[in-house]
Amino acid sequence: MRQHNRFTHSLRARGASVTGVLLLLAVLAITGIAIWINVCPCERIPGGYLTGDTVDTPVSDWSFVNSDVQLCQIEVKRGLLPHSVNLNCMASEGELFLSCANCEGKAWSTAALNNDQARLRANGQVYPVKLTRVEDVSTLDRAWQAREEKLGRPTDRPRQDGWWSFAVESRT
Repeated sequence: MRQHNRFTHSLRARGASVTGVLLLLAVLAITGIAIWINVCPCERIPGGYLTGDTVDTPVSDWSFVNSDVQLCQIEVKRGLLPHSVNLNCMASEGELFLSCANCEGKAWSTAALNNDQARLRANGQVYPVKLTRVEDVSTLDRAWQAREEKLGRPTDRPRQDGWWSFAVESRT
């Protein structure tokens, strides 16, 4: 009987420690996800839902991104979950463009082609936007030149193969 009690006590103790470890792992996972959601996208690591003050007033002149915003974050729907990434953003004649090198097949661009509704964060402000892939050569050249100017590069360099641009419009 004594051995049975020791064995039972030992099993209960192991069960408690396994439960404790699982609880700790769950807390760490939830904390990690919460931090990831609030901090990312970071560098090349995608994020989820973009936080910040939502601006519902339509923006007619996006020129402020050229001087005030290094990178924009764009949030698109990818399946059921939001997917956000850092992108170069630049304005030309008040119009906003997002650019992407070797863009075909990337998660965010594929999602944007399937659903044009997105959210853009610039300087902590979140704007509901509509994305449209630019295929007009003169508009692509204008977006490329705006990009090169913003990055402080010579504007006479030719556009890269596989470089895409999306026009961004406010939506309400």
